[in-house]
Amino acid sequence: QVQLVESGGGLVQPGGSLRLSCVASGIIFSIYGMNWYRQAPGKQRELVAAITSGGVTNYADFVKGRFTISRDNTKNTISLQMNSLKPEDTAVYYCSARWTVVNYWGQGTQVTVSS
Repeated sequence: QVQLVESGGGLVQPGGSLRLSCVASGIIFSIYGMNWYRQAPGKQRELVAAITSGGVTNYADFVKGRFTISRDNTKNTISLQMNSLKPEDTAVYYCSARWTVVNYWGQGTQVTVSS
C-alpha cells in the first residue's frame, strides 16, 4: 500500500519559516520524481517545487529564492524549506510521487501565514 504522509505545517507570521516533510512508503522511492503542490481556498492546485529522481530541482516563479526542495533517498523523504513566507503562501500543501503515468498523493498539510 502506497502512503505519502506530510508533516510540518502550521501557523507562522509573515516573514517566518517552516519546513515541510513527506515520508513515502510502498514505492521504490529512488525512481520517483517528487513534487510539492499547494491549493488555496477557491483556487486550483498548483505546482510549487519538483525534484527528479536524479536530484534536479525546479521551482514555480512565485517561490524561487524563498523555498528549497530536497530529498533523502535513504529515508524515503522529501522536504520543503520555506523562508520569507507571505500571506499568499497560505494553502494546503501536498506531496506527490510521480513515475511515468503513475502519480500518488498525500493528504496534505495546512500552512497558514498570518499575523
